Formats: sequence, C-alpha cells, structure tokens
Amino acid sequence: QVQLVESGGGLVQAGGSLRLSCAASGRILSIGSMGWYRQAPGKKRELVAAISSADSTNYADSVKGRFTISKDNAKNTVYLQMNSLQPEDTAVYYCNAEIRVRMWSNPYYYWGQGTQVTVSS
Repeated sequence: QVQLVESGGGLVQAGGSLRLSCAASGRILSIGSMGWYRQAPGKKRELVAAISSADSTNYADSVKGRFTISKDNAKNTVYLQMNSLQPEDTAVYYCNAEIRVRMWSNPYYYWGQGTQVTVSS
C-alpha cells in the first residue's frame, strides 16, 4: 500500500512564504513524475507545478517566478517552495505521484490527502 503524506500548509499573510512537503511511503518500486495541484472553493483542481523523473519542471503561469518545485529521491519526497504568496493562492494543495509498485505493472497516480494554504490580505 502506498501513501502520500503532505505537510507544511497553514495561514500566512500576503507576501509571505510557505514550504510544502509530500513524502511517499509503502511498497514503492519506482517513482516517475511528482506534482502539486490545488483546488480553491468552487473551482476545479488545477496543476500548480510538476517535476519529472529527469528533474524537468513545469509550472502554472500564475505561479511562475514565485513557486519552486524540487524533490529528494532518497527520501521519496517532493517539495513546493511558495514565495510572494497572494490571497488568490488560497486553496487545498494536493500532492500527486506516478508510482510503480510491481515490476511488470503500469504505474498508478496516487494522491495525498491535501493540505490547506490560506493567504490573508
């Protein structure tokens, strides 16, 4: 069984910073891409940032230059450094990872439980 556990959310004033972490654990053979999504009330879940197994990254236009995604392969952990936070960044942030659990099986995309980020103006 695979689990993704997020941490680091909270309440911050506009202009502040937060760092989210997401650790994958369990019976993991390999991890491919990892990413962060967010969902604000009444809105669809959207991709914030993603990082491939080769460390290539992509970001939503709204966070480019403010957020940085990184990972620690030894810890099966992905991070999201969020700077210059704005009220419109308020959302539940979800971690997502492409994980293979068996040698000859297809990878599956797992989700974390979500962590709330609230930015006050």
